[in-house]
Amino acid sequence: MSVNDIRIIGIGIHKFGRHAGVSGLEMAAAAASSALKDAAVTWRDVDFAVGGSDAAGNADTLVSVLGLSGVPFINVRNGCATGGSALITADAMLRTGSANLALVVGFDKHPPGAFNPSPEDWGLGDWYGKTGMMLTTQFFAMKIQRYMGEHGISSATLAKVAAKAFHNGALNPNAWRRKPLSEAEILASAMVNPPLTQYMFCSPGEGAVALVLSRRARGRVDLSRPSVLLRSVALRSRRFGSFEVFSPSIPIESAPSPTTDAAAAAFELAGIGPEDVDVVQLQDTESGAEIMHLAETGLCQHGEQEKLIADGATAIGGRLPVNTDGGCIANGEPIGASGLRQVHEVVLQLRAAAGARQVPGRPKVGFTHVYGAPGVSACAVLSR
Repeated sequence: MSVNDIRIIGIGIHKFGRHAGVSGLEMAAAAASSALKDAAVTWRDVDFAVGGSDAAGNADTLVSVLGLSGVPFINVRNGCATGGSALITADAMLRTGSANLALVVGFDKHPPGAFNPSPEDWGLGDWYGKTGMMLTTQFFAMKIQRYMGEHGISSATLAKVAAKAFHNGALNPNAWRRKPLSEAEILASAMVNPPLTQYMFCSPGEGAVALVLSRRARGRVDLSRPSVLLRSVALRSRRFGSFEVFSPSIPIESAPSPTTDAAAAAFELAGIGPEDVDVVQLQDTESGAEIMHLAETGLCQHGEQEKLIADGATAIGGRLPVNTDGGCIANGEPIGASGLRQVHEVVLQLRAAAGARQVPGRPKVGFTHVYGAPGVSACAVLSR
């Protein structure tokens, strides 16, 4: 391991779902303690920390639980890309030599029901809220409906993606939704915004994830485990012409999405191409998002998803397993935690420690992708 390699040496998670009487910060503290234990280090060894939450408090207040060590601790809030933004912050600190051991934490605790953002908070006038587009189910439905028409994607494929998520979630002890659902049940569930039914969407939820990153090998690390390297992290915002969450208009001519830009940058930095990836985590706010992001990240061509998914390629035993832990659809969406949950799952897969949902054949390269309002994407490449 060279001095410039960034290694994920510890992971911790607090089960996703609903946890009455447990605060978001308490969940974050549990995840952080688990990650530190997994890394065989103490909080006092950490010389940089970063974390984020959308609705459950400031991450830096964790010092009241973990210890008042004086460590630099930065709070991050960047929509659904909060976890990815925290990760890239820690990565930058380590690669520049400003820190040697970093804790990254993401957590949230959202009330039941759909997210209820204010137009003003996103730089929009009241008129936008009156259109109903602040309710993001409408945006996602509009975007996938257009995509389906342009690329020949069927409603049956939407259902297949959701059914896969619930199947994988049933194998994941930390998932919220652990009951498998058939494609027929998903298609028959209540229509929310056509073509998306109730069980094609994720739900706001609760949970926490923490990672420990190291700039160099440390004597107390168990080197008998497969080494998981963070090869790259890249974050991009939207360009003019891309149609993203809270976009006030639909462009006549489209531009590449922030997902396309972030994925391309992550692969270039890592020196690894999409064809080298063995296990994938993609943002699946709803099942259509996973379909679009497959192509936007370069993992397939636009329009290939219909056959790819029908052939089972994205299942755990397929050639390109996607969202092996159930994704957002089965785990729910605690905004601050989702991006780090993706990394947690890929680390487990690369360690060959994912249990019943382990991808066969000892995967070597993993890829994560998170996407958030108002058009921000963070992607990471990991390898063993």
